[in-house]
Amino acid sequence: MIELVNFEGVKAKVRKANFMFLSALVLAALALTACGPGNTGNTTGTNSVDPNEAAATVNGKVIKLEQVERLLKQQAQGQESKLSPLELAQARLQILEGLIQSEVMFQKAEKEATVPTDDEVRAEFNRMKTASGKSEEQFRKDLESANETEASLLETVKKQLSVKKLEDKITGQVTPPKDSEVDAFYNGNKAAFVKKKGAKLAAIIIDPTDAGEGDLTKNDADAARVGNEIIAQLKQDPEKFSQIASEKSEDQSRFQGGDLGYIAEEELKRMFSPQTAANIMQMQNGALTIAQAQNKFFILKVQEKSDRDEALTLDSPGVREQVIKSLTDARKQLLVQAYAAIAMNEAKIVNNLAQKVVANPNDLSGARPASADTPAANSNANANSNTAAANTNSTSNSNAANSKPAEKPAANTANSNAKK
Repeated sequence: MIELVNFEGVKAKVRKANFMFLSALVLAALALTACGPGNTGNTTGTNSVDPNEAAATVNGKVIKLEQVERLLKQQAQGQESKLSPLELAQARLQILEGLIQSEVMFQKAEKEATVPTDDEVRAEFNRMKTASGKSEEQFRKDLESANETEASLLETVKKQLSVKKLEDKITGQVTPPKDSEVDAFYNGNKAAFVKKKGAKLAAIIIDPTDAGEGDLTKNDADAARVGNEIIAQLKQDPEKFSQIASEKSEDQSRFQGGDLGYIAEEELKRMFSPQTAANIMQMQNGALTIAQAQNKFFILKVQEKSDRDEALTLDSPGVREQVIKSLTDARKQLLVQAYAAIAMNEAKIVNNLAQKVVANPNDLSGARPASADTPAANSNANANSNTAAANTNSTSNSNAANSKPAEKPAANTANSNAKK
């Protein structure tokens, strides 16, 4: 049974989003280090810069300062004037470290003959472009805004696929853990294997934000209109929820028919509100409701619900397979991390930007421009500095970029990747 309020009674607080497909593609493709905002200055914070200057070399291959500056500008989003020369230099060094590691791994891929064909690169590029949901015109606009070209993005995708193939080749020797290892891991981490009280949800998400050409919901009125149209369709045929989600949801979950996965009750409270979470936990399987979160409308369908925490065993559906995958992936990550460390050690790397800082340690002022809004500048700088520091040691296109100890494959954690 469908019990839905009319969309006209739901007020959306529209947040102006500034996310672009191009930035996402560059970061996803190369797994480069995130960094603080930057501008077009050099490492000492002045405004003059030679884009053809070699920021670094890797086995003789030049990484131009232009590449560093382009990534800084993609991250800056108009905040570069609020940072001091010292902060700008820190951001540049962190981005350059990611570019160096990316180049080292790509050169290894070339030696191991794991570079994809042009057709493979183009196919992956088109797949990512389609997944962005952007029109051709919007894609071109974003391309220009990011100071990118199609050729530069194709090169990025080429490196991504090259290193991914290299990783697959390296980790091909890893075998699944023995049953005794699986049993030992489970027995040592029983507290992690608890399916928390919660619900498995699917959603049709409507975003009132104007995302450019092709976006049919550019404001609250548009969102209300489309929302009511969808409600009418669902009332006629509730079984078409997945199909409608695939066609009309303005979220990446549309590629899974709107599936958000299993979400623990506490996470539901954080995603929506305590009242919405309580309503969901009282609903029957198959029931629908409307919620609002992240400045978007959610038409939610309860697919499955658990009213209490449930301890899982290795005989519970999917648990043993989950442990095997987790342990296997952890071994692969460690192997790639070790391989990347050796590759970096073997490479002949000349970091010109770092050398300039060492040669002129007192040339960098920590004072922000007088015109900058200090609180905002501090907030942006701190947020981006933390992000950059967390990613400084990332290597491009490798699991080593985000390598960490084996994660406990808790059932509620594995199934809680609903927040998009």
